[in-house]
Amino acid sequence: MGCRIAYNTGLSPWLRQETFLRRCRGDARTLLFHTEKMEEDEQTTGTLVADEVETTSPSVAEPVMSARSSRETMEFPSPTDEDEPHLLPVDDPDVPPFPGSDGVEFPPPTDEVVAAPLPLPDAVQPLRSSTEALEFLSLIDPEELQLCLFGDSLVTISETGRELGEFTASVQRAVYEEEGKDEVECYLVHASSQGALDDAPCGTSIIAYISKKLETLEQHRYEYLTVQGSKLNKNKHMVKRGEKLVINKVITQDEVVEEENTSYDWSSLEGFVSEGSNILLMRVLAKRQVIPQNMTFLAFDMESNLCICTYGELGIQMQTIGKANVELFGIERNIWSEEDLPNTWHSFFLSDGHLASRVQVGSPVSMKLLTMPVLVEKEEQEPKPVFGKQVLEWEEDVQLYSRFLDRKEELRSDHATYIRRHPDVRILMADFLQFLLLRKPDDIVAFAAEFFAPFATARSPTSAFHASYEPSPFLGPCQ
Repeated sequence: MGCRIAYNTGLSPWLRQETFLRRCRGDARTLLFHTEKMEEDEQTTGTLVADEVETTSPSVAEPVMSARSSRETMEFPSPTDEDEPHLLPVDDPDVPPFPGSDGVEFPPPTDEVVAAPLPLPDAVQPLRSSTEALEFLSLIDPEELQLCLFGDSLVTISETGRELGEFTASVQRAVYEEEGKDEVECYLVHASSQGALDDAPCGTSIIAYISKKLETLEQHRYEYLTVQGSKLNKNKHMVKRGEKLVINKVITQDEVVEEENTSYDWSSLEGFVSEGSNILLMRVLAKRQVIPQNMTFLAFDMESNLCICTYGELGIQMQTIGKANVELFGIERNIWSEEDLPNTWHSFFLSDGHLASRVQVGSPVSMKLLTMPVLVEKEEQEPKPVFGKQVLEWEEDVQLYSRFLDRKEELRSDHATYIRRHPDVRILMADFLQFLLLRKPDDIVAFAAEFFAPFATARSPTSAFHASYEPSPFLGPCQ
């Protein structure tokens, strides 16, 4: 039997496979190098005699992968007795890097499993959004987002058709004040899902403030699950503070509380799409009904690890909503976690962006729209009418002249009624006119002011004839 080299399985499947293949190629090249070096030493010293090495030597055969106890191993076929000298595994610390000039004969391999450390990977490239995705975000028109301000309400259904709960999502205009900065206009996204899975109450609630560039300013996510009297609560809060995105995660199970704090540089999160901004983004894609190629964004997986997410087109599907059979546009969203299996969602939308159905691949439940909503359409503003200026001759207009006569008679009657009810008006006016005609002043306004001054409530009462021999204060200096 050949010697086995075992790998740990802490990485994701696709990354383990890539690392495994690189390791196999590196081991094969190293074994080939040792074999050729030993052949040169044998020819030089003459101390070792070996058969001619064939082109397809068993020592450099393709490795075979086998699974044992949730570990990935690499198997190399054991050399026969004729294939001497024997070689130990490359990573064995007892193997010298090169054989000596006198020749070195190695002991035969054993069947024991030697745990090999993970190979040093190449320079890890930081996760980035694709150029197409960043360009798509920069070209979203704010007027296009205004047409996405509505609510969705779906019913959660099991595989047997039983209603388990409901799902709601709404977007509305809001104002957000970042710490130390002025208020900015943004969108408030609220989504919630409540129900029961296997008779265990569970639910999720998301509240997020999203900028007009679909950047996440703040988001709070709350999850709960109750199983046989045991309660599990998860609170995840992320907020932009300066040039950092700070994440606080608190997990409470009964009386056990675990808290974790992480942060990311804001510059490294270009093209980041959270759960809140994902709702707006998918509504925009559904309204356009076209998804560009290579739509790769940054996102967080369920454990708040940074990863990538992609969007793809599922085409057109017919679905009955209420009594209508309508066309739906499908969008596939994938979360490619490096620590867990990828998650995939299939969502279908109406032409205006209303969510009609949603399902997570592999989940026994789905969400469906039961009542046809009122579709949101862009309102085309009609041009304001322009009216030219027209000359108004009300005396020639029968209707206007009739209204004038009616108003005239109404005022005349009202005035006559007032004078009848207040006879002192006639007496006061008669005295003023009589005094005016006797004096015949040049300045009638000043004379009237002087005449009615004693009747002012703000002045102290004086004799009515006190001012007849004194200069009037109401007259100018030249009078």
